Amino acid sequence: MFDLKVLNSALLQLEEEKGIPKTKILGAIEDALAAAYKKDYGKKGQIVKAKFDPTTGKVDFFKVKVVVDESMIRDPEEDEEVGEPEVINEDEEGEKKVLFNEEHHIWLPDAQKIKADVELGEEIVFPLEQKEDYGRIAAQTAKQVIIQRLREAEKVSVLDEFSQKKGEIVTGSVQRVERGNVLIDLGRITALLPRDEQIPGEYYRQGERIKTLLLDVVETGRGVDLRLSRSHPDFLVKLFEIESPEIANGTVEVGAIAREAGSRSKIAVVSNDENIDPVGSLVGQRGIRVNTVINELGGEKIDIIEYSDDPETFITQALSPAKVISVETTESENEEEAGSAKVEVEADQFSLAIGKGGQNVRLAAKLTGWKIDIEAPTGEQMSATEDGETTGDVEEKDNQEQESETTEEPNETEVTEEEKKEEEPAEEKKEESSEETESVEENKEDKKEE
Repeated sequence: MFDLKVLNSALLQLEEEKGIPKTKILGAIEDALAAAYKKDYGKKGQIVKAKFDPTTGKVDFFKVKVVVDESMIRDPEEDEEVGEPEVINEDEEGEKKVLFNEEHHIWLPDAQKIKADVELGEEIVFPLEQKEDYGRIAAQTAKQVIIQRLREAEKVSVLDEFSQKKGEIVTGSVQRVERGNVLIDLGRITALLPRDEQIPGEYYRQGERIKTLLLDVVETGRGVDLRLSRSHPDFLVKLFEIESPEIANGTVEVGAIAREAGSRSKIAVVSNDENIDPVGSLVGQRGIRVNTVINELGGEKIDIIEYSDDPETFITQALSPAKVISVETTESENEEEAGSAKVEVEADQFSLAIGKGGQNVRLAAKLTGWKIDIEAPTGEQMSATEDGETTGDVEEKDNQEQESETTEEPNETEVTEEEKKEEEPAEEKKEESSEETESVEENKEDKKEE
Protein backbone atom coordinates (compact mmCIF):
# COMPACT_ATOMS: atom_id res chain seq x y z
CA MET A 1 0.00 0.00 0.00
CA PHE A 2 2.91 2.36 0.78
CA ASP A 3 6.35 2.79 -0.76
CA LEU A 4 8.19 2.90 2.57
CA LYS A 5 11.47 4.16 1.09
CA VAL A 6 9.80 7.17 -0.54
CA LEU A 7 7.63 7.76 2.50
CA ASN A 8 10.52 7.82 4.96
CA SER A 9 12.54 10.17 2.73
CA ALA A 10 9.53 12.47 2.48
CA LEU A 11 9.14 12.44 6.28
CA LEU A 12 12.80 13.41 6.73
CA GLN A 13 12.53 16.16 4.10
CA LEU A 14 9.45 17.67 5.76
CA GLU A 15 11.12 17.52 9.13
CA GLU A 16 14.18 19.40 7.85
CA GLU A 17 12.45 22.01 5.66
CA LYS A 18 9.32 22.74 7.69
CA GLY A 19 10.66 21.95 11.13
CA ILE A 20 7.73 19.59 11.81
CA PRO A 21 8.53 16.60 14.05
CA LYS A 22 8.22 13.18 12.45
CA THR A 23 5.68 12.06 15.06
CA LYS A 24 3.29 14.87 14.11
CA ILE A 25 3.56 13.99 10.42
CA LEU A 26 2.75 10.35 11.19
CA GLY A 27 -0.18 11.55 13.29
CA ALA A 28 -1.47 13.54 10.31
CA ILE A 29 -1.19 10.44 8.09
CA GLU A 30 -3.12 8.35 10.63
CA ASP A 31 -5.88 10.98 10.85
CA ALA A 32 -6.10 11.06 7.06
CA LEU A 33 -6.37 7.26 6.82
CA ALA A 34 -9.06 7.20 9.50
CA ALA A 35 -11.02 9.94 7.67
CA ALA A 36 -10.79 8.01 4.38
CA TYR A 37 -11.92 4.76 6.05
CA LYS A 38 -14.88 6.46 7.72
CA LYS A 39 -15.88 8.12 4.43
CA ASP A 40 -16.21 4.82 2.58
CA TYR A 41 -16.84 2.20 5.28
CA GLY A 42 -17.76 3.99 8.49
CA LYS A 43 -21.17 4.60 10.04
CA LYS A 44 -22.76 7.81 11.25
CA GLY A 45 -21.49 8.85 14.67
CA GLN A 46 -18.69 6.30 14.59
CA ILE A 47 -15.25 7.25 15.93
CA VAL A 48 -12.59 5.70 13.71
CA LYS A 49 -8.89 5.73 14.46
CA ALA A 50 -5.93 4.35 12.54
CA LYS A 51 -2.51 3.08 13.59
CA PHE A 52 0.27 3.23 11.00
CA ASP A 53 3.58 1.40 11.33
CA PRO A 54 6.23 3.21 9.22
CA THR A 55 8.65 0.26 9.34
CA THR A 56 6.28 -2.34 7.90
CA GLY A 57 3.63 -0.14 6.25
CA LYS A 58 0.82 -1.97 8.06
CA VAL A 59 -2.32 0.00 8.96
CA ASP A 60 -4.76 -1.08 11.67
CA PHE A 61 -8.21 0.52 12.07
CA PHE A 62 -10.22 0.75 15.28
CA LYS A 63 -13.52 2.14 16.39
CA VAL A 64 -13.76 3.83 19.76
CA LYS A 65 -16.71 3.91 22.16
CA VAL A 66 -17.06 6.04 25.27
CA VAL A 67 -18.29 4.46 28.50
CA VAL A 68 -21.49 6.17 29.80
CA ASP A 69 -24.33 5.60 32.28
CA GLU A 70 -27.83 7.03 32.77
CA SER A 71 -26.53 10.20 34.48
CA MET A 72 -24.62 11.18 31.34
CA ILE A 73 -27.39 10.53 28.81
CA ARG A 74 -30.41 12.77 28.22
CA ASP A 75 -33.94 11.54 27.42
CA PRO A 76 -35.02 12.06 23.79
CA GLU A 77 -38.59 12.72 24.98
CA GLU A 78 -37.38 15.89 26.72
CA ASP A 79 -36.07 17.20 23.39
CA GLU A 80 -39.42 16.52 21.72
CA GLU A 81 -41.24 18.51 24.42
CA VAL A 82 -38.79 21.40 24.18
CA GLY A 83 -38.71 21.27 20.37
CA GLU A 84 -34.94 21.88 20.19
CA PRO A 85 -33.20 18.50 19.97
CA GLU A 86 -29.84 20.11 19.28
CA VAL A 87 -29.77 21.73 22.73
CA ILE A 88 -27.60 19.83 25.20
CA ASN A 89 -29.10 19.56 28.67
CA GLU A 90 -27.00 20.10 31.78
CA ASP A 91 -27.43 18.51 35.19
CA GLU A 92 -27.21 20.29 38.53
CA GLU A 93 -23.40 20.07 38.57
CA GLY A 94 -23.18 21.69 35.14
CA GLU A 95 -22.07 18.54 33.27
CA LYS A 96 -23.38 18.28 29.71
CA LYS A 97 -25.69 15.43 28.70
CA VAL A 98 -25.76 13.88 25.25
CA LEU A 99 -28.04 11.58 23.31
CA PHE A 100 -27.06 7.92 23.33
CA ASN A 101 -25.53 6.60 20.09
CA GLU A 102 -24.64 2.92 19.99
CA GLU A 103 -21.85 3.62 17.50
CA HIS A 104 -20.37 6.21 19.82
CA HIS A 105 -21.28 5.09 23.34
CA ILE A 106 -21.30 1.90 25.40
CA TRP A 107 -23.13 1.34 28.66
CA LEU A 108 -21.07 0.83 31.78
CA PRO A 109 -22.33 -2.77 32.49
CA ASP A 110 -21.46 -3.84 28.94
CA ALA A 111 -18.03 -2.21 29.18
CA GLN A 112 -17.33 -3.99 32.49
CA LYS A 113 -17.76 -7.31 30.70
CA ILE A 114 -14.86 -6.35 28.45
CA LYS A 115 -12.77 -4.61 31.08
CA ALA A 116 -13.59 -5.10 34.75
CA ASP A 117 -11.98 -1.91 36.12
CA VAL A 118 -13.33 0.41 33.42
CA GLU A 119 -14.42 3.91 34.46
CA LEU A 120 -16.97 6.39 33.14
CA GLY A 121 -15.69 8.46 30.22
CA GLU A 122 -13.02 5.90 29.36
CA GLU A 123 -12.64 4.81 25.75
CA ILE A 124 -13.04 1.16 24.70
CA VAL A 125 -11.27 0.20 21.45
CA PHE A 126 -12.73 -2.36 19.00
CA PRO A 127 -10.78 -3.58 15.92
CA LEU A 128 -12.25 -3.01 12.46
CA GLU A 129 -11.93 -4.97 9.23
CA GLN A 130 -8.92 -3.97 7.14
CA LYS A 131 -9.67 -2.22 3.82
CA GLU A 132 -7.29 -1.26 1.04
CA ASP A 133 -9.61 0.00 -1.71
CA TYR A 134 -10.81 3.60 -1.35
CA GLY A 135 -12.83 5.79 -3.66
CA ARG A 136 -11.93 9.15 -5.14
CA ILE A 137 -13.87 11.13 -2.52
CA ALA A 138 -12.18 9.24 0.32
CA ALA A 139 -8.76 9.93 -1.21
CA GLN A 140 -9.60 13.62 -1.56
CA THR A 141 -10.73 13.72 2.07
CA ALA A 142 -7.46 12.14 3.19
CA LYS A 143 -5.49 14.69 1.17
CA GLN A 144 -7.35 17.62 2.75
CA VAL A 145 -6.82 16.20 6.24
CA ILE A 146 -3.07 15.82 5.68
CA ILE A 147 -2.75 19.37 4.31
CA GLN A 148 -4.72 20.79 7.21
CA ARG A 149 -2.74 18.87 9.84
CA LEU A 150 0.59 19.84 8.29
CA ARG A 151 -0.41 23.51 8.19
CA GLU A 152 -1.39 23.40 11.83
CA ALA A 153 1.85 21.64 12.77
CA GLU A 154 3.92 24.13 10.76
CA LYS A 155 2.08 27.04 12.39
CA VAL A 156 2.90 25.69 15.85
CA SER A 157 6.52 25.09 14.86
CA VAL A 158 6.94 28.64 13.46
CA LEU A 159 5.23 30.13 16.52
CA ASP A 160 7.54 28.26 18.89
CA GLU A 161 10.67 29.14 16.91
CA PHE A 162 10.04 32.89 16.57
CA SER A 163 8.53 33.32 20.04
CA GLN A 164 11.97 32.43 21.38
CA LYS A 165 13.55 35.04 19.06
CA LYS A 166 11.25 37.87 20.14
CA GLY A 167 13.33 40.92 21.00
CA GLU A 168 16.33 39.59 19.04
CA ILE A 169 17.81 40.60 15.68
CA VAL A 170 16.72 38.58 12.64
CA THR A 171 18.17 38.83 9.14
CA GLY A 172 16.11 38.53 5.98
CA SER A 173 15.86 39.70 2.39
CA VAL A 174 13.48 42.35 1.08
CA GLN A 175 10.69 40.62 -0.80
CA ARG A 176 8.64 43.63 -1.92
CA VAL A 177 7.34 47.03 -0.80
CA GLU A 178 3.60 47.66 -0.55
CA ARG A 179 2.30 51.16 0.27
CA GLY A 180 5.39 52.00 2.27
CA ASN A 181 5.35 48.72 4.23
CA VAL A 182 8.25 46.33 3.55
CA LEU A 183 7.78 42.55 3.45
CA ILE A 184 10.89 40.68 4.66
CA ASP A 185 11.50 37.03 3.77
CA LEU A 186 12.89 35.22 6.83
CA GLY A 187 13.01 31.79 5.17
CA ARG A 188 10.11 29.95 6.75
CA ILE A 189 7.80 32.95 6.95
CA THR A 190 7.37 36.47 5.61
CA ALA A 191 7.46 39.27 8.19
CA LEU A 192 6.23 42.87 8.03
CA LEU A 193 8.34 45.99 8.54
CA PRO A 194 5.72 48.78 8.88
CA ARG A 195 6.33 52.32 7.70
CA ASP A 196 6.33 53.71 11.26
CA GLU A 197 9.04 51.23 12.33
CA GLN A 198 11.44 52.14 9.51
CA ILE A 199 14.35 54.56 9.74
CA PRO A 200 13.31 57.81 8.03
CA GLY A 201 15.02 58.29 4.69
CA GLU A 202 15.96 54.64 4.18
CA TYR A 203 15.34 53.03 0.79
CA TYR A 204 14.90 49.27 0.51
CA ARG A 205 15.79 47.41 -2.68
CA GLN A 206 14.26 44.08 -3.63
CA GLY A 207 16.57 41.21 -2.70
CA GLU A 208 18.60 43.33 -0.27
CA ARG A 209 19.52 41.60 3.00
CA ILE A 210 18.85 43.71 6.11
CA LYS A 211 18.88 43.28 9.87
CA THR A 212 15.76 44.02 11.88
CA LEU A 213 14.48 43.66 15.42
CA LEU A 214 11.72 41.08 15.93
CA LEU A 215 9.29 43.32 17.77
CA ASP A 216 6.18 41.16 18.12
CA VAL A 217 4.87 37.66 17.33
CA VAL A 218 1.08 37.34 16.99
CA GLU A 219 -0.90 34.18 16.34
CA THR A 220 -3.91 34.74 14.06
CA GLY A 221 -6.51 32.57 12.42
CA ARG A 222 -4.60 32.64 9.13
CA GLY A 223 -1.19 31.90 10.62
CA VAL A 224 1.56 33.77 12.47
CA ASP A 225 2.21 37.48 11.97
CA LEU A 226 5.68 38.89 12.68
CA ARG A 227 6.22 42.63 13.23
CA LEU A 228 9.73 43.99 12.70
CA SER A 229 11.41 47.29 13.55
CA ARG A 230 14.56 49.24 12.70
CA SER A 231 13.67 52.42 14.58
CA HIS A 232 13.19 50.91 18.05
CA PRO A 233 15.85 51.81 20.67
CA ASP A 234 16.37 48.11 21.46
CA PHE A 235 17.56 47.60 17.88
CA LEU A 236 20.55 49.82 18.65
CA VAL A 237 21.28 47.86 21.85
CA LYS A 238 21.15 44.52 20.03
CA LEU A 239 23.51 45.77 17.32
CA PHE A 240 26.05 46.68 20.00
CA GLU A 241 25.57 43.21 21.56
CA ILE A 242 26.72 41.71 18.25
CA GLU A 243 29.76 43.98 18.00
CA SER A 244 30.74 44.13 21.70
CA PRO A 245 31.38 40.87 23.62
CA GLU A 246 31.35 42.86 26.89
CA ILE A 247 27.66 43.71 26.41
CA ALA A 248 26.81 40.20 25.19
CA ASN A 249 28.23 38.53 28.32
CA GLY A 250 26.81 41.15 30.71
CA THR A 251 30.08 42.73 31.81
CA VAL A 252 28.88 46.06 30.40
CA GLU A 253 25.21 46.97 30.69
CA VAL A 254 23.08 49.63 29.02
CA GLY A 255 21.74 51.95 31.72
CA ALA A 256 19.59 54.17 29.50
CA ILE A 257 19.04 54.95 25.83
CA ALA A 258 17.34 57.72 23.86
CA ARG A 259 16.96 57.60 20.11
CA GLU A 260 15.62 59.63 17.23
CA ALA A 261 15.96 57.07 14.45
CA GLY A 262 17.94 58.16 11.43
CA SER A 263 19.27 61.30 13.10
CA ARG A 264 20.93 60.86 16.49
CA SER A 265 21.02 58.59 19.54
CA LYS A 266 22.44 58.74 23.05
CA ILE A 267 23.32 55.60 24.99
CA ALA A 268 24.54 55.41 28.60
CA VAL A 269 26.53 52.35 29.68
CA VAL A 270 27.92 51.09 32.98
CA SER A 271 30.59 48.46 33.68
CA ASN A 272 30.35 45.72 36.30
CA ASP A 273 34.12 45.31 36.19
CA GLU A 274 36.39 48.13 37.35
CA ASN A 275 39.10 47.10 34.88
CA ILE A 276 36.83 47.52 31.83
CA ASP A 277 36.01 50.88 30.31
CA PRO A 278 32.29 50.82 29.37
CA VAL A 279 32.55 53.57 26.76
CA GLY A 280 35.66 52.07 25.18
CA SER A 281 34.04 48.63 24.91
CA LEU A 282 31.36 50.14 22.63
CA VAL A 283 33.69 52.40 20.67
CA GLY A 284 36.27 49.71 19.96
CA GLN A 285 39.79 50.05 18.66
CA ARG A 286 39.95 53.13 16.41
CA GLY A 287 36.13 53.28 16.59
CA ILE A 288 35.62 50.09 14.56
CA ARG A 289 32.70 48.83 16.67
CA VAL A 290 30.67 52.00 16.78
CA ASN A 291 31.39 52.71 13.10
CA THR A 292 30.00 49.29 12.15
CA VAL A 293 26.77 50.11 13.97
CA ILE A 294 26.63 53.58 12.41
CA ASN A 295 27.00 52.09 8.93
CA GLU A 296 24.17 49.63 9.64
CA LEU A 297 21.94 52.56 10.68
CA GLY A 298 22.75 54.62 7.61
CA GLY A 299 25.03 57.19 9.23
CA GLU A 300 23.00 57.85 12.38
CA LYS A 301 25.08 59.77 14.95
CA ILE A 302 25.64 57.97 18.26
CA ASP A 303 26.77 59.57 21.53
CA ILE A 304 28.14 57.07 24.07
CA ILE A 305 28.43 58.25 27.68
CA GLU A 306 29.03 56.61 31.04
CA TYR A 307 25.97 56.05 33.21
CA SER A 308 25.93 57.56 36.70
CA ASP A 309 23.55 57.27 39.65
CA ASP A 310 24.28 60.90 40.53
CA PRO A 311 21.69 63.02 38.64
CA GLU A 312 23.94 66.06 38.29
CA THR A 313 26.84 64.03 36.88
CA PHE A 314 24.51 62.08 34.59
CA ILE A 315 22.87 65.24 33.21
CA THR A 316 26.27 66.86 32.65
CA GLN A 317 27.47 63.86 30.64
CA ALA A 318 24.15 63.57 28.78
CA LEU A 319 24.54 67.12 27.43
CA SER A 320 27.96 66.36 25.94
CA PRO A 321 29.72 67.52 23.80
CA ALA A 322 28.66 70.84 25.42
CA LYS A 323 30.59 71.96 28.53
CA VAL A 324 28.35 72.60 31.54
CA ILE A 325 29.16 75.13 34.26
CA SER A 326 26.68 73.99 36.92
CA VAL A 327 23.61 71.77 37.42
CA GLU A 328 20.92 72.30 40.08
CA THR A 329 18.35 69.55 40.48
CA THR A 330 14.93 69.80 42.15
CA GLU A 331 13.02 66.65 43.06
CA SER A 332 9.33 66.55 42.16
CA GLU A 333 6.80 66.17 44.97
CA ASN A 334 4.73 63.86 42.77
CA GLU A 335 6.53 60.55 42.20
CA GLU A 336 4.92 60.11 38.79
CA GLU A 337 6.31 63.43 37.52
CA ALA A 338 9.96 63.90 36.61
CA GLY A 339 12.17 66.26 38.56
CA SER A 340 13.62 69.41 37.01
CA ALA A 341 17.25 70.39 36.48
CA LYS A 342 18.58 73.92 35.91
CA VAL A 343 21.73 73.85 33.77
CA GLU A 344 24.04 76.81 33.23
CA VAL A 345 26.40 76.97 30.27
CA GLU A 346 28.68 79.56 28.69
CA ALA A 347 27.28 81.75 25.92
CA ASP A 348 29.40 80.04 23.27
CA GLN A 349 28.23 76.60 24.50
CA PHE A 350 24.50 77.37 24.46
CA SER A 351 23.85 76.41 20.84
CA LEU A 352 25.97 73.27 21.27
CA ALA A 353 24.05 72.27 24.39
CA ILE A 354 20.62 72.58 22.81
CA GLY A 355 21.67 71.12 19.45
CA LYS A 356 20.03 71.58 16.07
CA GLY A 357 16.35 72.23 16.66
CA GLY A 358 16.82 71.41 20.35
CA GLN A 359 17.78 67.81 19.56
CA ASN A 360 20.69 67.49 22.00
CA VAL A 361 18.79 68.72 25.06
CA ARG A 362 15.72 66.77 24.01
CA LEU A 363 17.66 63.49 23.85
CA ALA A 364 19.40 64.32 27.13
CA ALA A 365 16.00 64.78 28.81
CA LYS A 366 14.78 61.44 27.43
CA LEU A 367 18.00 59.72 28.50
CA THR A 368 18.06 61.02 32.08
CA GLY A 369 14.30 61.25 32.71
CA TRP A 370 14.68 64.83 34.02
CA LYS A 371 13.18 68.07 32.76
CA ILE A 372 16.22 70.12 31.73
CA ASP A 373 16.25 73.95 31.62
CA ILE A 374 19.37 75.43 30.00
CA GLU A 375 20.35 79.04 30.63
CA ALA A 376 23.20 81.14 29.21
CA PRO A 377 24.72 84.36 30.66
CA THR A 378 23.18 86.30 27.75
CA GLY A 379 19.69 85.42 29.03
CA GLU A 380 18.86 82.78 26.41
CA GLN A 381 16.80 79.85 27.75
CA MET A 382 15.80 76.41 26.55
CA SER A 383 13.87 73.63 28.29
CA ALA A 384 13.11 70.02 27.37
CA THR A 385 11.12 67.21 29.00
CA GLU A 386 11.49 63.42 28.84
CA ASP A 387 8.45 63.35 26.51
CA GLY A 388 10.48 65.23 23.89
CA GLU A 389 8.74 68.60 24.21
CA THR A 390 11.03 71.64 23.83
CA THR A 391 10.32 75.29 24.57
CA GLY A 392 12.56 78.36 24.56
CA ASP A 393 14.54 80.76 22.43
CA VAL A 394 15.15 78.22 19.69
CA GLU A 395 11.49 78.18 18.70
CA GLU A 396 11.38 82.01 18.80
CA LYS A 397 14.38 82.20 16.48
CA ASP A 398 12.78 79.74 14.11
CA ASN A 399 9.59 81.79 14.09
CA GLN A 400 11.55 84.97 13.44
CA GLU A 401 13.33 83.34 10.51
CA GLN A 402 10.02 82.20 9.06
CA GLU A 403 8.57 85.71 9.45
CA SER A 404 11.62 87.27 7.79
CA GLU A 405 11.26 84.88 4.87
CA THR A 406 7.61 85.84 4.44
CA THR A 407 8.36 89.59 4.66
CA GLU A 408 11.04 89.37 1.98
CA GLU A 409 8.57 88.13 -0.62
CA PRO A 410 6.62 91.41 -1.15
CA ASN A 411 9.93 93.33 -1.43
CA GLU A 412 10.82 91.21 -4.41
CA THR A 413 7.53 92.11 -6.07
CA GLU A 414 8.12 95.80 -5.41
CA VAL A 415 11.55 95.63 -6.98
CA THR A 416 10.14 93.98 -10.04
CA GLU A 417 7.51 96.72 -10.38
CA GLU A 418 10.21 99.42 -10.10
CA GLU A 419 12.25 97.62 -12.70
CA LYS A 420 9.22 97.56 -14.95
CA LYS A 421 8.82 101.33 -14.46
CA GLU A 422 12.48 101.85 -15.37
CA GLU A 423 12.07 99.65 -18.43
CA GLU A 424 9.11 101.68 -19.76
CA PRO A 425 11.04 104.99 -20.52
CA ALA A 426 13.84 102.92 -22.00
CA GLU A 427 11.38 101.35 -24.41
CA GLU A 428 10.00 104.82 -25.26
CA LYS A 429 13.54 106.04 -26.04
CA LYS A 430 14.05 103.06 -28.33
CA GLU A 431 10.84 103.88 -30.17
CA GLU A 432 11.88 107.56 -30.57
CA SER A 433 15.30 106.58 -31.90
CA SER A 434 13.72 104.18 -34.36
CA GLU A 435 11.38 106.93 -35.60
CA GLU A 436 14.35 109.31 -36.06
CA THR A 437 16.27 106.74 -38.13
CA GLU A 438 13.20 106.20 -40.30
CA SER A 439 12.84 109.99 -40.95
CA VAL A 440 16.56 110.24 -41.87
CA GLU A 441 16.24 107.40 -44.35
CA GLU A 442 13.20 109.03 -45.96
CA ASN A 443 15.16 112.29 -46.41
CA LYS A 444 18.01 110.41 -48.10
CA GLU A 445 15.59 108.76 -50.54
CA ASP A 446 14.00 112.14 -51.40
CA LYS A 447 17.42 113.61 -52.21
CA LYS A 448 18.22 110.70 -54.50
CA GLU A 449 15.02 111.18 -56.42
CA GLU A 450 15.79 114.90 -56.95
